[in-house]
Amino acid sequence: MRAVVVHGAGDVRVEDRPDPVAGAGEVLVAMEWGGICGSDLSYARHGSSGTAVLKHPLVLGHEVAGRVVATGPGVEPVGAAAPGTPVTFQPAVPLPGATLPARLAGRTNLLPVRYFGSAGQDPHTDGGFSELRAVRVEQLRALPEGVGTRAGAVAEPLAVALHAVGRARAVAGELTGRTVLVNGCGPIGCLVVAAARLAGAGEVVAADVSAASLEVAAKLGADRVVDLSAGQALPEDVEVVLEASGAPAALGGVLHAAARGGTVVQVGNLPGSAVPAVLGDLVTRELVWAGSFRFAEEVDDAVAALAGGLDVEPMLTHTFDLDQAPEALRVAGDRASGSSKVMLRLG
Repeated sequence: MRAVVVHGAGDVRVEDRPDPVAGAGEVLVAMEWGGICGSDLSYARHGSSGTAVLKHPLVLGHEVAGRVVATGPGVEPVGAAAPGTPVTFQPAVPLPGATLPARLAGRTNLLPVRYFGSAGQDPHTDGGFSELRAVRVEQLRALPEGVGTRAGAVAEPLAVALHAVGRARAVAGELTGRTVLVNGCGPIGCLVVAAARLAGAGEVVAADVSAASLEVAAKLGADRVVDLSAGQALPEDVEVVLEASGAPAALGGVLHAAARGGTVVQVGNLPGSAVPAVLGDLVTRELVWAGSFRFAEEVDDAVAALAGGLDVEPMLTHTFDLDQAPEALRVAGDRASGSSKVMLRLG
């Protein structure tokens, strides 16, 4: 089979690998679609993503979907494991023996895990940018009728967005009828816009420095857009803000846009090193600044949202074949390309 493999910074290859075989408790999936994520870009550019550093070649990709083709020993070929079933995945598997304290019950995203396409553990966990992938049966999520594998590959980032909005609701209360500001309209930010709309927000305001990104945000449900590159200002006194850019330079303005006593949920990954940022309003406005990390089981909610009619196609701006993966990564990492979610046709 062919697979997209990163060997180090600036070294991504499409190479032949042996076809996998489904082991005990596994199914074999013919992969069909994959979406390029920021972590894929980081591995390709820097040989690392956050604190995860490449020690060995790694198959990229965790936003993926395909069809079951075979089952391994001990797996009944029924339900999601039935051959021919279109599926997406819960890409995380907790490490053996990993537990959470009672105060974190249900927050399984905070467990140490193996994750598709991640160098967070050694040996690394290969991702799904390949023609075939053997997967544990409990990681399968069947796609219902009407949800194709192209949209199904978006279930993982949509789950991230739904988790972020869930964090906002947990801290600030229900969003019904309230104004929500989403700062940063890359793919995750655009999906946060959609998730806020699904949660009943009265008005969703989207802000970015890219007109192309704001156009996608509007198609996914933003009522109003703010083009920061054109000198437009963030709104004031917003009770609930979701910061999805991950840009430290944006934090001062975002915190100032939040209402006194308001809530800011940090969705965009911030750097792991020291950076300058203006944070004074965090104290003087007595804000709650909450982090949001991946997702727990919101992948099920994401599949349900897609089945319910959420249309993610407007954000799927570019499509490449698997053999074109290096070019796809270049386009995904170039804001001037006008790309939002760049898709790989894997099979």
